[in-house]
Amino acid sequence: MIIHRANTRGFADHGWLKSHHTFSFAEYHNPARMHFGKLRVLNDDVIEGGSGFGMHPHNNMEIISIPLTGALHHRDSSGSDDIIAENKVQVMSAGKGIMHSEHNALPDRDTNFLQIWIYPKTMNIEPRYSSRGFDPGLRKNTFQLLVSPDGSLHSLPIHQKAWLSRITLDKHATADYNLYSETNGVYLFVIEGKISVNDETLFKRDGAGINNQPAISIAALQQADILLIETP
Repeated sequence: MIIHRANTRGFADHGWLKSHHTFSFAEYHNPARMHFGKLRVLNDDVIEGGSGFGMHPHNNMEIISIPLTGALHHRDSSGSDDIIAENKVQVMSAGKGIMHSEHNALPDRDTNFLQIWIYPKTMNIEPRYSSRGFDPGLRKNTFQLLVSPDGSLHSLPIHQKAWLSRITLDKHATADYNLYSETNGVYLFVIEGKISVNDETLFKRDGAGINNQPAISIAALQQADILLIETP
């Protein structure tokens, strides 16, 4: 189990964008924190109202965006034009190449979202975009599947043997996460709250990578919101 405390993340302040980097990204380079398996990027971004990322390219990466507060306006070169807000998730498979922009859809409020990059299983595929909303009531003390290889249980499909799940736990509640593939690892990210995993206490915005465990037991020491990224 590898623990990344919230205050050890890289940080960039561009004025309109404030970003915490769990793994090396842009000007933040830490040789000990390049990736967790196929998970390459986990950024915690805050975009100022009316601002955003202009049109720019990506290729051969599965890019997942999860708004926590506010809303994002997505456009890309395949013709997709979408607004994703809280409780909605988007997946963009960059494949052989795509251009996209992400702007704060709100003129006078910050938008906070998680930006996740996962290496794909197959290179140079046709780009693909999808998004959908998820009922927050369906993750109360149970794992809600957001992303999967086959789009099962109304999740969004991804070109990798990876699964993303989210759970909100009441104080003192417990949950056991059973891996979809026992050869995978799991990266836990505490969005809010305080939890115990493997006798370690994790706080808001802490992360932990766990290998060689077919199941993981989580106990909420406070009400908690947790994202789990299971990846090769």
